[in-house]
Amino acid sequence: MNIEIKKSNYNNDALMLGFSDLKRLKTERPLVFSKGKGIFIYDENGRDYIESVSCFYCVSLGFSEERLVEAAYKQMKELPMYSSAIHRTVPAVMELTERLAALSPIKNPRIYFSTTGSEAVDYLVKFMWYGNSFAGEPNRRKIISRKSSYHGSTIATSALGGSQDLQDSFGIPMGFSLQVSHPSWPNAGLPGETEEGFTDRLAEELEQTILAAGPETIGAMIAEPMSVSAGMFPPPASYFPKITKVLKKYGIQLFVDEVVTGFGRSGRMWATEAMGLEPNCMTTAKGISGAYMPIAGIIMDEEFNRRLDLGNEAKGWFAHGATHHAHVVSAAVAVEVLNIFEERDILGHVRGVMPAWNRMLDSLMDHPLVVGNRKWGLAGAIEVAYPGEGRAGPAASLKVGGVVKEVYEAGLAEGVIVRPLAGCFVMAPPLIITEAEITELGRRVRAALDRVLANQPAR
Repeated sequence: MNIEIKKSNYNNDALMLGFSDLKRLKTERPLVFSKGKGIFIYDENGRDYIESVSCFYCVSLGFSEERLVEAAYKQMKELPMYSSAIHRTVPAVMELTERLAALSPIKNPRIYFSTTGSEAVDYLVKFMWYGNSFAGEPNRRKIISRKSSYHGSTIATSALGGSQDLQDSFGIPMGFSLQVSHPSWPNAGLPGETEEGFTDRLAEELEQTILAAGPETIGAMIAEPMSVSAGMFPPPASYFPKITKVLKKYGIQLFVDEVVTGFGRSGRMWATEAMGLEPNCMTTAKGISGAYMPIAGIIMDEEFNRRLDLGNEAKGWFAHGATHHAHVVSAAVAVEVLNIFEERDILGHVRGVMPAWNRMLDSLMDHPLVVGNRKWGLAGAIEVAYPGEGRAGPAASLKVGGVVKEVYEAGLAEGVIVRPLAGCFVMAPPLIITEAEITELGRRVRAALDRVLANQPAR
């Protein structure tokens, strides 16, 4: 069935889109995409754009990968839907669990599949409260997170990230959330502060936050290995070892949010491996299915699971589930993603193109609008400022303006989609990108920067 979309006389008061100006949506037609192939996305007029951020850092194997489409189609024909709960499941979920457990950096894990990354983090908090209660530590309910990080959009996960303004706007309850500084080095460094001094200060801040709240009230700290939403600042090498030491001192667990960084973005399957982290639990989503179907996972260690088992013994069952958790079609697509990773050596490909990626990012440093860059795996951030203005501070924001907004809009005009944040724009392309495509991406980004520069009034 073909549905004709009328492009003239746009007026749609019913349409609501996230991260958008609701007033603008009522009068101005949004950018509408109709198809995609590889790293390219095409609008309804047939114009191509390089999707330099893989949509929301998730279309890891590119658009229109036929094997993923076929995996979904095959599963839809055999069994399109069956909930995994009540001691019932399906073969695709069992295979995905077995293979993901074998790939996990956490030994002897237990894995629970949810629908989205937000749900995975939300449920991990819920599971922690459950397990701690039955393990005799019911007061360990608080979670430490880092300012400007992003862990999801539910009520609970909104309390674990974002800005104070965002939390105030939605009236987010913060009673269980404690926030510490993000390791935004060097932008957040004090005058004359060394990198080691910076990480010492953040470790001390963490310890003082724990002592002020009471160690016996804190269950875990959650952190992304590298937070794109906080501006894509790769943490200094000494950061995680120092904060892990503090957490272990007070018996506080480390939860690593790999929703964005997992499945190859670092050149390893997990950023946890690339950075030598030892989490108690992890969350994963986005790349697990190439984003073709919604699925996410919670990977939990033996001690965490022992506590869940205590609750199960006391109550006779684990009273948690949902209709679409571990959806059978999503699981089948995720299994095929693992097949593609193995057969095409996706991780080897990422490592192979990373030098070209870094060269492209560095090649933009001579542009008058560019004041700095940050590189991490197959991701990068370009700091921009008008000529004569200084670089932005460390905090990222969902609401952006000024030169960053202009670069984003100029990018659309030049056929490239970037993600604007406060003081920078970030890129994290599909993992399948080639060196030739990296070169073309750099050309389009430079053209966008040139367009912004040419439109600036004399200063």
